Amino acid sequence: MNIPQDKKYDVVIIGGGFSGLSTAVVLAERGISVAVFEKDEKPGGHLSRWHHLFPHGQEASELLGKLYSKVKHLDIPVFTGRKITGIRLLSGVNMLMDGDEVLAYAMAVVLAAGFRLFDAQRKEEYGYGLYPSVLTAAEVEAVFRKERPWPFDSSCEQPRIAFVHCVGSRDLKCGVAHCSKLCCITAVKQAIAVKQAFPKSQVWCFYMDLRMHGLEYEELYRRAQVEYGVRFIRGRLSEASPGQGGTLHVKAEDTLLGKPIRMQLDMLVLMAGMVPAVDLQRSIGKIVLEEPSFGSGFISVTGYPLSVQVAGHPGIYAVGTCKGPAVLPEVMADACAVAREVENYIKSIKEPQYVQA
Repeated sequence: MNIPQDKKYDVVIIGGGFSGLSTAVVLAERGISVAVFEKDEKPGGHLSRWHHLFPHGQEASELLGKLYSKVKHLDIPVFTGRKITGIRLLSGVNMLMDGDEVLAYAMAVVLAAGFRLFDAQRKEEYGYGLYPSVLTAAEVEAVFRKERPWPFDSSCEQPRIAFVHCVGSRDLKCGVAHCSKLCCITAVKQAIAVKQAFPKSQVWCFYMDLRMHGLEYEELYRRAQVEYGVRFIRGRLSEASPGQGGTLHVKAEDTLLGKPIRMQLDMLVLMAGMVPAVDLQRSIGKIVLEEPSFGSGFISVTGYPLSVQVAGHPGIYAVGTCKGPAVLPEVMADACAVAREVENYIKSIKEPQYVQA
């Protein structure tokens, strides 16, 4: 099999977000040749659009900057603006395809396609896309990064702001049964940030069940209540409609007290959950479960969560949130696990008979 040397790698990683780049770094540090293909024009994924991280407030750009430095130091090729549309196995070698063009050859492939955010327009009752005062959590991050303005007069000292948890998570009507893991803690983090920017603001969080999954997350929740006066209401918003002067009129229910709630808001923030990356499903459909239980659509791996090999596909692995919701510490640990399994796999097989073209 004639393989051009400039396209030959031990491992190819599909996806240049935090999980893909982290895995590439660990593999390269172990002496394994690796290349990364990213469909967007810039690497970094969702993390590149984040401001501060929980629970300590580290800047996302700082974390990514350190990761980019390692990638550069290890001379890992990162091909941006290149989309893998298929994987073909020939003579023990994986061919990474873009249509009919072969982009790379590799003994192992790591899927690191990440996730996409739930389309909040599907929840019509919240008015996302209709009312400019209704934003997603990702859009609020852009506000904190000063990439877009507040949806209200920033000179307002006492804005009224509410966060709605579980938008597109744990919602069987939308076909999404899973918890997205980071919605609750992101809402708490952003609520605190709003109070820091507008100390006299009134901030509410509407939740179904608060799920603080990580170390020190519960402490952040306590601080939000005790130090910043964020109010947490167990219940759902039932409707948002335009109010006077660009405000929003919302209806909700406090399910603990059994009382209806009506309020005027200056901003409503929807915590859109994690759902599978559709592009990956369409392009590599044989690797992704078509419709698993509850229609989760995430990539299935053998013996999850103790294994990272894609079910029924030796030599193909999955890392990070393409397997399901995860937070950064879990993704980093996952990258190390993938690197270990990939390294063992490459050592266990007889290297294909590469012939220099």
